[in-house]
Amino acid sequence: MIRQWLFASAVATVVCLPAVAAELPDFTELVEAQGPAVVNISTTSSKAAQQAPGQGPGAPEDDPFFDFFRRYGPPGQPREQEARSLGSGFIISPDGYIMTNAHVVEAGDDITVRLTDKREYTAKVIGADKRSDVAVIKIEAANLPKVTIGDANKLKVGEWVLAIGSPFGFDNTVTAGIVSAKGRSLPQENFTPFIQTDVAINPGNSGGPLFNLKGEVVGINSQIYSRTGGFMGLSFAIPIDVAMDIANQLRTAGKVTRGRIGVVIQEVTKELAESFGLSKPQGALVNSVEKGGPAEKAGIEQSDIILKFDGKTVNSSADLPRIVAATRPGSKSTVQVWRKGANKDLTVTVGELQDDKRADRQPKKPAKAGDAVAKLGMNLTELTADQRKELGIASGLLVEDAQGNAAKAGIRRGDILMAINNQDVKTLEQVNQIIAQFEKSRSVALLIRRGESSLYVPLRLNGN
Repeated sequence: MIRQWLFASAVATVVCLPAVAAELPDFTELVEAQGPAVVNISTTSSKAAQQAPGQGPGAPEDDPFFDFFRRYGPPGQPREQEARSLGSGFIISPDGYIMTNAHVVEAGDDITVRLTDKREYTAKVIGADKRSDVAVIKIEAANLPKVTIGDANKLKVGEWVLAIGSPFGFDNTVTAGIVSAKGRSLPQENFTPFIQTDVAINPGNSGGPLFNLKGEVVGINSQIYSRTGGFMGLSFAIPIDVAMDIANQLRTAGKVTRGRIGVVIQEVTKELAESFGLSKPQGALVNSVEKGGPAEKAGIEQSDIILKFDGKTVNSSADLPRIVAATRPGSKSTVQVWRKGANKDLTVTVGELQDDKRADRQPKKPAKAGDAVAKLGMNLTELTADQRKELGIASGLLVEDAQGNAAKAGIRRGDILMAINNQDVKTLEQVNQIIAQFEKSRSVALLIRRGESSLYVPLRLNGN
């Protein structure tokens, strides 16, 4: 009976398979049409290497190290060592322009491009942008197959996508999956809203195209999240609209220009939104404004929450650097900020990005301590005029110690309490007067200065 039941179940399973398979996409036509426009990129670079210690260059012929020295040179003298790397790319014009990742070609002395028909060309770098990890290279050829550029903005989460590349040097390897998420932010990557997929991407896939089912390129496969160095189900692609904008700048100007407004921002948490009277967490909270920068000239102030920039909604703090960076320097943009419970529109003339920063959470050298007074779960002391002058501030109280909610919020000894809900504080009496206005168990926003950086910290008023 058991054997019969197992056999019947197996039969039932086999019967269902054709129906399931019929619903899956067929990638064969896409691969046949687009595969020839995907290329393998290999780079070589030479560097001096130190020989291993051993016998001197004057060793006799019967010495066991003689042949070693004859082949590789005497010890202690540099020799050239060749380093190789592999990646992928795709042809964007019939006359030989190819798009890839900047990290694929940045260290190469010689760049070789191999097509699917085995033709090989030496390529030159037209331009590379490390911030976005986009590069354009060129080979001297004509009538080449090229990809069709799609619209990454039309991608939907759950949509099928396909990658073609050279993982581990295996040319024209095809892998498929779905879009897992859009607009992902990655550490140290402030200007690219990555497309996250579960397409199998491995070393060598970098720079290769990500296709939708129409056969259009919607992204450049750039990074993976991995604890092993291999694919673990999380891969990230640069949206093709972002990449093409950078490629066009590289081809026409040889460099990429990005906008900046000169602010340091942080995320608006639920507690901070409550403190500033916002109905929900959104926007980018300004915790400092560069003196003389575009934002200050436009009237943007510390504690403003930027909700829109140039008509584009800022849903989270990660959105603002991308939107501003994509704005041409010198252009005028409208900025909508939330200030003291109301929206306010300002006009800013966008500057050119040099080295904008995000809020620094690293501890700096603390100020000198004074007498301790307990308040807000913190021991505070007033600063003398000399101390304020030394620190370059007009107000603020020194945090001698933090306990309870203050400690949990990350406030620590040596911090300076600058303001509570937009109100500057200079004395303990001011702190008591401000806090007395609020009910317990609600959150307030504390502006904390640490070294040369400042950060808004939400703190719930429910005792220590």
